[in-house]
Amino acid sequence: MNENEIFHRLLTVIESYRASQRDGKVVEYRSPDELAKILDLHGAEKNGDWDAIFDWVEKYLTYSVKTNHPGFVNRMWVGGNLPSVVGEIVAAVSNTSACTFESAPVSTLFERYMIEQMLDIAGFVQGEGQMTTGSSNANMIAMMTARNVWNSTVKVDGLCGQKKLYAFVGADSHYSMDKAANILGIGTGQLVKVDLNKNGEMIPAALRRSLEAVIADGGEPFFVAATAGTTVRGAFDPIEALVALRKEFGFWLHVDGAWGGASVLSPRLKGKYLAGLSDADSFTCDFHKMLGATLMCNILLINKRKNTFSTVLSAGDGSYLFRDEGVKEVEDFGTMSLQCGRRVDSLKWFLDWKFFGREGLARRVEHYLELCEYAESLVVKHAELELVVPRTSFNVCFRYKVAEKDANNFNLALRTALHQGGINLVGMAYIDGKMVMRLLVTNPETTEVDVENFFARVIEIGNGLLP
Repeated sequence: MNENEIFHRLLTVIESYRASQRDGKVVEYRSPDELAKILDLHGAEKNGDWDAIFDWVEKYLTYSVKTNHPGFVNRMWVGGNLPSVVGEIVAAVSNTSACTFESAPVSTLFERYMIEQMLDIAGFVQGEGQMTTGSSNANMIAMMTARNVWNSTVKVDGLCGQKKLYAFVGADSHYSMDKAANILGIGTGQLVKVDLNKNGEMIPAALRRSLEAVIADGGEPFFVAATAGTTVRGAFDPIEALVALRKEFGFWLHVDGAWGGASVLSPRLKGKYLAGLSDADSFTCDFHKMLGATLMCNILLINKRKNTFSTVLSAGDGSYLFRDEGVKEVEDFGTMSLQCGRRVDSLKWFLDWKFFGREGLARRVEHYLELCEYAESLVVKHAELELVVPRTSFNVCFRYKVAEKDANNFNLALRTALHQGGINLVGMAYIDGKMVMRLLVTNPETTEVDVENFFARVIEIGNGLLP
């Protein structure tokens, strides 16, 4: 089989899979042991056998979750936009690293262009940005930047002998903040979890008390992260109130918009959920979530500070890669990145942007919110269901209503039945000890009928599980 035949066969398989993603079950569920037997992982290798390779591909696709299926409401992402998929394939075939203009001239300019677009949309001036491997790393880079801006000697001298540095996040912040505190030597014990109100939003007065307590104890508050769309409840911390506190206490204010940051594209939703963003110090947003780019596709922006990334992240002798000769007017992204090798994720991001445009992507996010409002109305309408917490944005946290003492086990069993039956794959989480199903709408093909069908199946399976 020659190379042309291989590509033709591969594209045929991909075309067939893509066309059937919304059909049948969301997953052909098998237990880990059953799946291992089907895959025959320990079978002999067959050197040069392309038929065997395509057999592995077929098995992979057959038993993988169909993330473009209307029943996939489990994660903050779904099957990727088609322009993004095209970009993903082209990036794989061209197989280069976006670390330097020399090795990736087109993607460097694509990335520079998209950063300029996003800086303008966020309202950041005299800023800079970079693409990262996801918001977990973006949050860590933001914390690292804040640490080194707070104390420029840390880069060389480390944290030994310094005052304890303290970071502050809402109690429902993403666990990547804990990881960042660990990796950066801040220590998870110095990551202060601030109290929330009934909607899951950080309470500014509680943050003030925490800041004052740390200072009174001799600590240094250097970093506060506002979450724009918490993972479970979808809560947005009040950025404007935190900006006011920053003016008083001088910390770095980061906005983790991994989930809800997509609201920035809609002027209406930006005003509703992200008021005050233009005064933050940094902001991250995942394009692979609501906006539909293929995994991974993230942006980290810094406000009012040019060349900060290079100062903070550059270290060691990279002269073999980043040299003085050559093109002067375009800075290599590798000099300001955490990693050396960088995927050409700007290609898929750029193609999505040019295909859908800001208005098209903004309308998508607005439509998701409308569908979540509709989903909330259905939960209220059906006597079998109940909201566990109020819906404030894009997350609908609900459960099947049974006696409180049985509620967690029953809803876990219901969620498992939906999953293993290939009917729906819906997220689950715990809020104040209550197990909830978390409905997320991130598929641009989703309609009100799909939402109705989802709840109909939840009620049908739930009714069948009643004693």
